[in-house]
Amino acid sequence: MTQNALFSVYDKTGCVAFAQALVDLGWQLIASGGTARLLRAAGLPVRDVADLTGAPEMLGGRVKTLHPAVHGGILARDLLVDQADLAAQGIELIDLVVCNLYPFSQTVARPDVTLAEAVEQIDIGGVTLLRAAAKNFARVTAVADPADYAPLLAELAEQGGVSELTRRRLALKAFAHTRDYDTAVTAYLLSLDTPADQPLPVQISLNLHQVQSLRYGENPHQAAALYAADPAAGPLGGRLWQGKPLSYNNLLDLDAAWRAAESFNQPAVVIVKHLSPCGLAVSDNMAAAFQLALASDPVSAFGGVIAANRPIGDEFVAALDEAGLFVEAIVAPGFSPDAAAWFAAKKKNCRLVALPDPAPAGLELRAIRAGFLAQQPDQGDPAGAKWEQVSQRPPLPEEEMALRFAWTAVQHVKSNAIVFAKGMATVGIGGGLTSRVDAVKLAAEKAGERAQGAVMASDAFFPFADGLEAAAAAGVTAVVQPGGSVRDEEVIAAADRLQMAMIFTGARHFRH
Repeated sequence: MTQNALFSVYDKTGCVAFAQALVDLGWQLIASGGTARLLRAAGLPVRDVADLTGAPEMLGGRVKTLHPAVHGGILARDLLVDQADLAAQGIELIDLVVCNLYPFSQTVARPDVTLAEAVEQIDIGGVTLLRAAAKNFARVTAVADPADYAPLLAELAEQGGVSELTRRRLALKAFAHTRDYDTAVTAYLLSLDTPADQPLPVQISLNLHQVQSLRYGENPHQAAALYAADPAAGPLGGRLWQGKPLSYNNLLDLDAAWRAAESFNQPAVVIVKHLSPCGLAVSDNMAAAFQLALASDPVSAFGGVIAANRPIGDEFVAALDEAGLFVEAIVAPGFSPDAAAWFAAKKKNCRLVALPDPAPAGLELRAIRAGFLAQQPDQGDPAGAKWEQVSQRPPLPEEEMALRFAWTAVQHVKSNAIVFAKGMATVGIGGGLTSRVDAVKLAAEKAGERAQGAVMASDAFFPFADGLEAAAAAGVTAVVQPGGSVRDEEVIAAADRLQMAMIFTGARHFRH
């Protein structure tokens, strides 16, 4: 019995070759609109959908396949009653549906797209074809992805048919394809109706694909996996150049490190351990930045991850080699051939992740019991924020330079967050503590003698003067903080008494 394959594709990649192979296997082709013209131009025998339905395409192509002669042939089951219905109406069975949808997401991604253009890219017939074929996977094969053409042909050639397991697997892909499509349409239309004063959407749809199975989560008894919107996405949207598969904790640390590194315009290196930066530095070149970042806390840096906001080259590799530091993973925009060869020869287990293209900042989501929290990412001080000198003594030029660096660095440390800095490098970091004065004392302990002449940044205001007093006792000379405490006057008076320069920014940067 001859089998019928219906083609209606927007993405015509591999379409002609697939159709030709089906014809060679004895299949008959039915196609709509432009797909029929393409197959016919390739010399393939093909019937138009209009010949099947007895009705021409209508409404500029909006109505082509929406007809009982098409959907009856797809939805009919292997039941005598269904076969009788088809025979009474003169409808043929359709055994294979090859369909993919209009490029809605690509269209609405254009900054100049109009609503009318977007609406015309909302596919109706294609979605209906796929859902009908996928629903009837007990008999019909639904093919939504050109990547499935070759394996499907191999199965047909080897077995003479398509197994139910394959039909069910392809049905799942078809349903996922239409789900993602409808979600994109919903998100676009919602965005049009979101008020300008409401920066967050009223609905959030997550269409995520498992792109990497992880050995375990934070601990060996926890199952874990990496998911992304793009099923072909690499870790953090980049590419794993070498090394063992990334772990759950590696991915968290690399993300935190990269966020910090990309917040600096100059060459910057960030070292992270257990989601907390232990060293951040900016310099004229990556090797010097690495050396300064490592000097901040070389003990904690052991077994951490590194982020660099410039490609890794020979000088960085030489500095890493000299330091003898064990590193779990490194993320950077790229790696020079010589650097990659060195890692392959000397540190083959070190994971290297390349992120060549900056990703647009999206919403930050966090799961809580029975819900999710969403927020805009913290990308530095909001527009209009100004630095205000509140102490009697202004910061010296070299202090102000260090304060601006420390203010950016502290935004990536877990609250309560304190950073001591000299020049453009951290010398002591205290974070993730329940007491701000304890965070100051930890930063001072990490800095040791290097705290002499350092500056201090705090992610939130000082509720008491004790934090400034502890910093001054360690040798800190200037402070930057948001201000806003009911005891600001007391804290300012302490700064003046201690002859410290102090800046208020008016912007808080908690990171929980």
